[in-house]
Amino acid sequence: MFLLIAVRQVGRFRIRIWQIMLGGALAVLATGQITIMDSLRAINLEVMVFLFGMFVVGEGLVTSGYLGCIAHRLFHRTITVDRLVIVTMLCMGILSALLMNDTVAIIGTPLMVAISKKYHISPKLLLLSLAIAITTGSVLSPIGNPQNLLVAVNSGMSSPFVKFAWHLALPTMINLIIAYAILRIFYKREFRPLPLDNGLPVTCDSRFMHICQCSLGIIIVLVASNVILSLSGAGFFVTIPLIALCAAAPILLFSEKRVEVVRGIDWYTLVFFAAMFVLMESVWQTGVFQSFVDVSVVSSVLMVLATSVVISQFISNVPFVALFQPMILQAGGSTVQLMALAAGSTIAGNLTILGAASNVIIIQNAEKQGETLTFWEFARVGIPLTILQVAVYAVFLLVM
Repeated sequence: MFLLIAVRQVGRFRIRIWQIMLGGALAVLATGQITIMDSLRAINLEVMVFLFGMFVVGEGLVTSGYLGCIAHRLFHRTITVDRLVIVTMLCMGILSALLMNDTVAIIGTPLMVAISKKYHISPKLLLLSLAIAITTGSVLSPIGNPQNLLVAVNSGMSSPFVKFAWHLALPTMINLIIAYAILRIFYKREFRPLPLDNGLPVTCDSRFMHICQCSLGIIIVLVASNVILSLSGAGFFVTIPLIALCAAAPILLFSEKRVEVVRGIDWYTLVFFAAMFVLMESVWQTGVFQSFVDVSVVSSVLMVLATSVVISQFISNVPFVALFQPMILQAGGSTVQLMALAAGSTIAGNLTILGAASNVIIIQNAEKQGETLTFWEFARVGIPLTILQVAVYAVFLLVM
């Protein structure tokens, strides 16, 4: 299955990632490696509900034309490819820390593809910029991604937003700068000194646009409320799936284009996630990957970082954190080791496509519009970048 994902071409046939993952899930079911009941229990409904809700919001932003308005506001002052990539890295990175990286992946992909086509910029450069920015930026917040949320909540961490920012904010900003430098090296021909046309079309369905603004407002208010309550010690009062459903509600209830939106959401990515949960649970039950994790590694920040990056490529970062975090807590691990777990399991998404769900979301959405990133195109940039970023986090965490 991993080989097919890396190649994705058999003869004249082009195989999509969701088809490969679905085939793997059906294979373990057909061969009895996992029971039907276990496979149903393996599917994380909270993740599925969250993705559905955010897909509705993302599709609404595209259908209403409001995404073009947002693009104009973000990029109308960018007069070079350099500035475009810098704005993308900073804006998408910061947004991912507030709205979760999967959300920004859903919203940002059609925007990157549209900009690349209009200005004749390599879509691979912009898709990589988006993927790397939201993976890196999501490190600094406990709600930046699901694995950070597990680290913050399951450890009983007090003031998680403060602790994440204290340990990870500065190295994360440095790593965003490193990411820009790496992209400039690998795509130096794209960074040509040519001015960009600022005339992004801004045509919106005004009524639908206001509904989408309401959806975005709900996300911002609920997330901000959670941040304030978390800082005050009250904890998270609205779950992530509920935030997504509340945000999707205005579009589903009040928009005349609700059917068009529901038809247009990325159902293939939802199939991918359901199949991934089944297949990973089957692999999990073998105990193969658990045997690679020795309790002795939790005492070393470097080992936690390295183990997180490597094993997250095979079993996904969320189940890895669910396995590894109890080992750290049982060994009396410190906050620094938990931060290393959060940073390593997240930054693993910059190594290969399989390291983060947000990468898959970006590629699935880009392929709907005729663009893609291959496994090797991603890895040739991701491998040196991840090595450098891990080194930065290691230096900062070791001196804490």
